[in-house]
Amino acid sequence: MNGGRVNFTGEFMQNTYQNIIVKLSLLIALALIPMSNSFAQEDVVAKTADGVLPKATETDKETKPAVEDEQETVEKAVPKYEFTIEQSIPYTNVKSQDSTGTCWSFATASFIESELIRQEKGQHDLSEMFIVKNIYKDKAQNYVLRQGKANFSQGALAHDFINSAHQFGLVPEEIYSGREDNSKRHDHAEMEVVMKGFLEAVAKQKKLSPRWKVASDKILDTYLGDSPIRFTYRDRSYSPKEFSESLGFNGKDYQSITSFTHHPFGESFVLEIPDNYSNGSFHNVPIDELMETIDFAIENGFSVAWDGDVSEKGFSATRGIAVLPTNANRRDLFTRPGEEQVVTQEMRQDAFSSFATTDDHLMHLVGISRDTEGNKYYVVKNSWGEIGKHKGFIHLSEAFVRLKTVAVIVHKDAVAAMKQVKETSEKEKTEVSAPTLGS
Repeated sequence: MNGGRVNFTGEFMQNTYQNIIVKLSLLIALALIPMSNSFAQEDVVAKTADGVLPKATETDKETKPAVEDEQETVEKAVPKYEFTIEQSIPYTNVKSQDSTGTCWSFATASFIESELIRQEKGQHDLSEMFIVKNIYKDKAQNYVLRQGKANFSQGALAHDFINSAHQFGLVPEEIYSGREDNSKRHDHAEMEVVMKGFLEAVAKQKKLSPRWKVASDKILDTYLGDSPIRFTYRDRSYSPKEFSESLGFNGKDYQSITSFTHHPFGESFVLEIPDNYSNGSFHNVPIDELMETIDFAIENGFSVAWDGDVSEKGFSATRGIAVLPTNANRRDLFTRPGEEQVVTQEMRQDAFSSFATTDDHLMHLVGISRDTEGNKYYVVKNSWGEIGKHKGFIHLSEAFVRLKTVAVIVHKDAVAAMKQVKETSEKEKTEVSAPTLGS
């Protein structure tokens, strides 16, 4: 027992001396390493689209395999998404619809604001919520009169904004914001639940008094505030109707256009989408003509109110890009241009009929752009705030617009001017091809 104890103590002391020597050796080695190299990896980082990655050190570059160098050279040769604006329509500031389903109002208000600039009526910030509130009232009546067999939600369409503005007028944002506290976000979730519950109960009644409308309006007043009857704006007094008239606004000046084959081309029909609660009619044209109308409008100073589907994998508001790739799962989908689908009229109809295309978002089309490979895009102003690289604007590829557009609204003068240009062109072609005398 004693001998074993003596041996253990000797081994313990020997191990202790060895540990001390190892630690001293490590300290000496660390002291000889330059400080600049010891923090090279942590010192600087490079931000990329996918996150934050450390920059390569000189040592990394020297030891990098030749295969990686070749791959890097190939990647650099492939152009990344950079856009050049070819056409741009004057527009107002990007705003946010916040926690509401009122993109239709924000998109169309922006559209009308650009129209006022084009018509030299000045720059104005129009109240989206003044129109929204009037549409809620109209929807409430529609829901009750149809005994609950109608759509009541936050959604609507661009023509609803225009029709409401034509009937009830417009109001500046500074006069009516639809928020009791302008520092707060828009949020209609609770209001929609309260309104829907109230209207469902009313619609079940066997006999109604006119007081239900008063009660319904009070709910809207509680959440959105009282609507202005008269107001002073830029040193002048207006009613909402007088204000819209002073701007020269006329709802009859705008045309709704779509492109689907389940109704004849050249005719108008009521588009079968849930948010078309007011049964608005759309003029039906082939997709080539619809795209031609958009191009002609933008190229001649008219902007376009756009209604379409943004549920595709190729749509990213934060990246400011929407494409229709042949391979939606490619890793560089939002970083480099790639091959896109060729869209036909039949593809559009199949997507609409199968609900692959729905009217889930409205935006304001304000320009045309090109990427580094010369591919064409349409620049839209969104209503989700100044997000992403392009601060609230999105570049929609031509293929994306051809497939995912549900409808557009444009000033009738743009449509008439395009028709006249086409007729003149056809007439000139006929005259050139006609045989001359003596031939």
